[in-house]
Amino acid sequence: MTRPMLVVDGISKTFNPGTPNAKQALRDVRLSLQPGEFVIIIGSNGAGKSTLLSAIAGRFSVDRGRIVLDGVDMTDWPEHRRAKAIGRVFQDPLMGTSPSLSILENMAIADKRGKPRGLRSSLGAAHRRRYQEALKELELGLEGRLGAKVGTLSGGERQALSLLMATFTEPKLLLLDEHTAALDPKRAELVLKLTERIVRTKGLTTLMITHNMEHALRMGDRLIMMHGGEIVLDLGREEKARMRVPDLLAAFERVRGEALLDDRLVLG
Repeated sequence: MTRPMLVVDGISKTFNPGTPNAKQALRDVRLSLQPGEFVIIIGSNGAGKSTLLSAIAGRFSVDRGRIVLDGVDMTDWPEHRRAKAIGRVFQDPLMGTSPSLSILENMAIADKRGKPRGLRSSLGAAHRRRYQEALKELELGLEGRLGAKVGTLSGGERQALSLLMATFTEPKLLLLDEHTAALDPKRAELVLKLTERIVRTKGLTTLMITHNMEHALRMGDRLIMMHGGEIVLDLGREEKARMRVPDLLAAFERVRGEALLDDRLVLG
């Protein structure tokens, strides 16, 4: 059997332990992803979705459990060391790029992931051609605007660029944290199509959070539901294919024991 690309082995995390503000954000979470598997994560507010991605990325240490990437235990690795093998795109388009730098300079930064620092060697003619070819895949005309400051781009353009940068060196793991939530529906759909194409073409092992249940059912190989810091539902491709939005909504309500009411979940 193929070795899993990612193993999350019983991780737990409590923030502000021993205080009135103590919150157990993750409870014995266990998850395994095969190489190239594309997994969607859904859940209500406070379910632990982004906390799980942050734990995997190394934003904080976990209280117990292990995180293993491609057979290597990286539980105690700092975030910057994990970043060599993990790409991440956030909800806020401002977080994945450097607005004061040009598209060319941002692409050079992405190209240097996991390599010795220094951008000069990544700004030459050969590298420029590589970046232009990659940017053409976005179909946004950015390949002709290498000198433009990223801060002048629209939110959709910046998020598409963030996605390209996060996947440019083909990381072992891609983390997508509601990366279309801040975009209008048209631009969100564009970025989702780019996501599907890049993940499939490059065979990237991917975890993607969404609040949109139609997207959750349409995309990915597998669907995970979180609630109260735990994984409460794990659907494979065939089970997911049989579900519709009302089925997923009913599953949420069974888990919570109440209607969703003002939750941020989107029906599609």
